[in-house]
Amino acid sequence: MSCWETIADYGLRSLGIGERLLPRTDFTLCQQVVLIGSGMIWNVYFGVLALASGFFLATALAMGKAARSRPVRKISEWMIFVFRGSPLFIQFFFAYFLFLSLKTAVPFFTPLTSAWAGALVVLFLNTAAYSGEIFYGALLSVPKGEMEAADAYGFSGWKKFRKITWPTMLRLAWPAYTNEAIFLFHATTLVFFSGFPAQGQRGDALYYANYFADKTFNPFVPYPILAIYFIALTLLIVGLFGLVNRRLNRHLPAERRRRMKLRPNLLR
Repeated sequence: MSCWETIADYGLRSLGIGERLLPRTDFTLCQQVVLIGSGMIWNVYFGVLALASGFFLATALAMGKAARSRPVRKISEWMIFVFRGSPLFIQFFFAYFLFLSLKTAVPFFTPLTSAWAGALVVLFLNTAAYSGEIFYGALLSVPKGEMEAADAYGFSGWKKFRKITWPTMLRLAWPAYTNEAIFLFHATTLVFFSGFPAQGQRGDALYYANYFADKTFNPFVPYPILAIYFIALTLLIVGLFGLVNRRLNRHLPAERRRRMKLRPNLLR
């Protein structure tokens, strides 16, 4: 089987398209690259959707933590504390058994017992909590001079938040938020170890890397391939977020613009 045939058969296998059976013998480098790359579709799916939806909840949590209302402030504080204070790995297991228990009473929760929905909910809440704390810190760092200038121009309420507070908060938080985005995509590999099942062997990248490592008794080929994919994904994230960072700081002199620095989280 040529490499092009392998791509045609296994390129979209993680989505249930193409060859159903995994290779059993005579594993080639092309097969490992293609199948692990196919699994990356799910890692990107988890990362993109969790990050996009978590961004808005993170903004709400940051505003809630800074709110004058005590109930709103406490709800935001406790949600951030719970998801930042417990390991993501434990959150996956707790959520899986919670959804499993709930589906027996309410069929609505049945999709949440699968990885594509349940694991996504956990990642969404986890990144919202971490990002909410980042945004809250940036919110406290908004210069008072800018707020006073907004008041002098007659800005108040939603208009003041949309034109002054929110853009400044994003500009200050963006470098740290970029690191959170990188970690989130790396954390999608934990879905493989969680209780959420992969239906029909349609797993993520680590699922296929682990398969080849078990079958060939040689982890030094599939796992480096997986690492290369994530390094490439990290470079893409840094590039895209760097463009947004440049856009957010376009009004500042060149010497005052905050430069992106890659500072990966070694421990969470």
